[in-house]
Amino acid sequence: MTLLEDESGAEFDSLLPRVGFTRRDFLVGSIVAGFALATQPVMAQTAIDTPADGLVTGIEPLVGADRQAVPAYYARPEGKGPFPVVLVASEIFGVHHYIQDVCRRLARQGYFAIAPDLFVRQGDPTKISNVQLILDSIVAKVPDAQVLGDLDAAVKFATTHGGDAKRLYMTGFCWGGRVTWLYAAHNPKLRAAVAWYGKLEGAPSALNPKQPVDLAPNLTVPVLGLYGGKDQGIPLDDVEDMKGLLKKGSSGSEIIVFPEAGHAFHADYRPSYRQAEAEEGWKRLLDWFARHGSGRG
Repeated sequence: MTLLEDESGAEFDSLLPRVGFTRRDFLVGSIVAGFALATQPVMAQTAIDTPADGLVTGIEPLVGADRQAVPAYYARPEGKGPFPVVLVASEIFGVHHYIQDVCRRLARQGYFAIAPDLFVRQGDPTKISNVQLILDSIVAKVPDAQVLGDLDAAVKFATTHGGDAKRLYMTGFCWGGRVTWLYAAHNPKLRAAVAWYGKLEGAPSALNPKQPVDLAPNLTVPVLGLYGGKDQGIPLDDVEDMKGLLKKGSSGSEIIVFPEAGHAFHADYRPSYRQAEAEEGWKRLLDWFARHGSGRG
């Protein structure tokens, strides 16, 4: 069942990048049904598969601020709503099965969850089996301004198709965790956000002019950061720096560190998954949203 059966589809068709590239080809080709190649082999014994019965799910086109076509996966409860909206920002692997499943998990909690393909202009990470190639050929070329604009487009879509513009939230994982901090600074209309093990510090560049540590003191949106004490890519010193900067502001943001967890501890399809910490982090996410007025059922 899909949501978009109106003139928006015609508008999207006019944005397709080449003749003969159909709307269906674009949408199906950009968001895969399975897991990204670079994440193989999948840990089938722990990978979660949330059923879609009782939900409205699908892949629909957004129109980015630069008038480019951006596919997005969404999941929400059946019914008219309006439902609180959660933006979901993916890891470097794109909107593959795991991110889609996160959307369905949120939908089962009463949310309209939407995950746009934030890499669509630069390439398709789901089809690349080499992590370093994904980082070099796609991720390194994605401007933060483009990402923020596409998330704005996702908000517009969700809030005109059953989502509640006054109850807006966000979460993101790894690369998407950093994006969550950035979007919380960009859009003060967010009620709350949860960033999972997102990078906090780094050298500024033309594409990435600000890092979360640069934005922390002036945040107004309450962000919950979930980090692993044994994360080899995010030093605990960076996490402590971020905690100190957040205390200087008035957003009410917090950071929780799980001492025995490494990076990607929520990724249930990978060897890095830690069930206890993942479940505790998810509970904290739901509590954080509820504390900040999600208005769920």
